[in-house]
Amino acid sequence: MSAATIKRGGKRPARATVKRKGARTMAAKRVSLFKKLMDELGIKAETVERATTYTMLGLVGAAVLGVAVLVGVPGFIGTQIALGIGRAGFEVKRVEVTGIDRMERLTVYAVALDQHSMAMPLVDLDKVRAQLLQYGWIADARVSRRLPDTLVVDIVERKPAAIWQHRQKLSLIDNEGVILEKVSVNAMPDLPIVIGKNANLRAGQLNVLLDNVPSLKPVLSGATWVGDRRWDLRFQSGETLALPEGEDVAAHALTKFARMDGVQRLLGRGFVRFDMRNPDKMFVRVARDQETVVDAAKTSDAI
Repeated sequence: MSAATIKRGGKRPARATVKRKGARTMAAKRVSLFKKLMDELGIKAETVERATTYTMLGLVGAAVLGVAVLVGVPGFIGTQIALGIGRAGFEVKRVEVTGIDRMERLTVYAVALDQHSMAMPLVDLDKVRAQLLQYGWIADARVSRRLPDTLVVDIVERKPAAIWQHRQKLSLIDNEGVILEKVSVNAMPDLPIVIGKNANLRAGQLNVLLDNVPSLKPVLSGATWVGDRRWDLRFQSGETLALPEGEDVAAHALTKFARMDGVQRLLGRGFVRFDMRNPDKMFVRVARDQETVVDAAKTSDAI
């Protein structure tokens, strides 16, 4: 047999044709099963196509936006690209705010929408956050983009702890002494009043003192930070308690007073002032011209 009469692989094309036919048959079956599944779920093919298109557009837009932001395309070219992305549907149309309880929401919306352009790549997230942190109510803020058209602002609010009275003005403050807002005399919340220079910065220390005497905390009406050194506490029944200097010494004196009040009912009996600035003795003023000295050490021992 000569080399010219040898036919190698003569039937292979037929097998390849069979494979291609089999592949087309399997693909048709998969499409048919997918269509059947969609029909059973009540989902139209148009809906699937639309969702797929939007997903692809979103992925492409996110990729272009990420490249534009990371690369930092300079000047006019970068701005035009960003504006083009905005015209393609990636521009701010909504602001979603979370974490707001007491602060006015319109203030947050106004800050978030104060932009030179609503195109997503041109929104300065750091600037929005910095502006929000200038408001007393806001302890922290997180600003992010949710493509294609939403800015998300997550707020962490401060919690009011007291009312600060200084120079004939009332201000709501948090536990760190940050001023949250002005307070009207006719609309004062049910919170202790701290009075004096830098008293707002000591509000946290005062709350720690009061946490150690739960029986006295509900009957406290206010406190004065005296000489930037110590506290005078005022109770709802009209008495004033002068505490000594120093956090530990003041805490010890206040705890001792709470114990004595629990046994002898010092509050609400017509006393005017209790002076515990001397750790060993407590001076009790009954009337303007009367004063009684109580040995604090013996009294506490008796208790």
